[in-house]
Amino acid sequence: MFIDKATVACKAGDGGDGVVSFRHEKFIDKGGPNGGDGGDGGNIVMVASRNQNTLANFRFQKLLEAEAGSPGSKQNKHGKRGKDLVVAVPVGTVVYDADHQLLADLAADGQSVIIAKGGKGGFGNAHFASSKRQTPRVAEKGEPGEAFSAELELKMIADVGLVGLPNAGKSTLLASVSNAKPEIANYPFTTLTPNLGVVSVAKDQSLLMADIPGLIEGASEGKGLGDDFLRHIERTCVLLHLIDAYQDDIATAYQTIQHELASYRIDLSDKPQIVALTKIDGLDDEIIADRLKELKKLVPKGTQLFAISAKSKQNLRELLFALHAAVTKERAAQAEATEKEVPVIRLEEDPHWVVERTDEGWQVKGQKIERFARRTNFDDIHGEQRLRDIMRKMGIMRELQRKGIMPGELISIGEHEIGRIEY
Repeated sequence: MFIDKATVACKAGDGGDGVVSFRHEKFIDKGGPNGGDGGDGGNIVMVASRNQNTLANFRFQKLLEAEAGSPGSKQNKHGKRGKDLVVAVPVGTVVYDADHQLLADLAADGQSVIIAKGGKGGFGNAHFASSKRQTPRVAEKGEPGEAFSAELELKMIADVGLVGLPNAGKSTLLASVSNAKPEIANYPFTTLTPNLGVVSVAKDQSLLMADIPGLIEGASEGKGLGDDFLRHIERTCVLLHLIDAYQDDIATAYQTIQHELASYRIDLSDKPQIVALTKIDGLDDEIIADRLKELKKLVPKGTQLFAISAKSKQNLRELLFALHAAVTKERAAQAEATEKEVPVIRLEEDPHWVVERTDEGWQVKGQKIERFARRTNFDDIHGEQRLRDIMRKMGIMRELQRKGIMPGELISIGEHEIGRIEY
């Protein structure tokens, strides 16, 4: 089943907790701290694979969850790192967060991107030993792994995209020149999903051709089937616009598709195009010539025109050579253009914080202090004391005093409370 959109929950592995431990050996009465650090949580990694051609797997796999890191242990033993979860997706998959902000664009076979990063393991008490603090009794909790809902969209990458009104002969042409077996029938909207086929042009020369479901007037606004599939044309190198030679109004048939391509959120009408009249079986040469003459007045100067029959294979060879030449030229132009890799967008940690009065006491918000709070064990007096020291060094305690905090009042950390301490 062809699925080109999916929503999936992503949960990277949590970091393992650090531990509090001291060296206990015979004849060593003052063994120092030897609590190990927790292991980092596993990442969620997406890899583009040409062996995948649909997002159908995500119909049932609604949660992607990487392995958590193991806790540290005594004798300075570090916890085991959580295994990454590697997920194969089709080439052309674009990943957005819940706000539709771009996270990754997997446009090349083998390209991989960390979609959700695992949490860092917490430090064990051995990490906090110093000349002044020789027996630290504090250890950190592991950081939570990143968690969010991801939206996946597949934008097929093909050399040639077939466009035209419903029943223009797109599926028949694809079946005639490639190994694809699309459903073919003599009624509109036979094709409900995009079909791909490999077209052999000559020795060591081939094209990847995509049959895009029929477009109608208003497709760019969501009418018919077009809006959902126009995005598959975004990455197509060359468009082959097919027009049924038996159309009563050739001009309207041509202009309808061109208008929809131009009205899409990305102007698709600027893509290189070749236009072909289809189903010319049984038509007199004079009628075909008149139709081509009419089209020539409509198309941009230099646009190649063909009259073909997919059933009898009339003029198909010439058409395929023209398509291959157009694709080769366009690929070369794309290679010369400066291409910038789409980054995985993540904000740098902001050291700023805000202190606010609430009905229940006080609230402190800020990325950096919240990260420390997530690594604090609030049930442990030593962990809580370390957080107080950090808040003091960051100037948070001074600001609370300036705003009039009273002894015994509660301080909540984070907009969505991570933990609370008493002043």
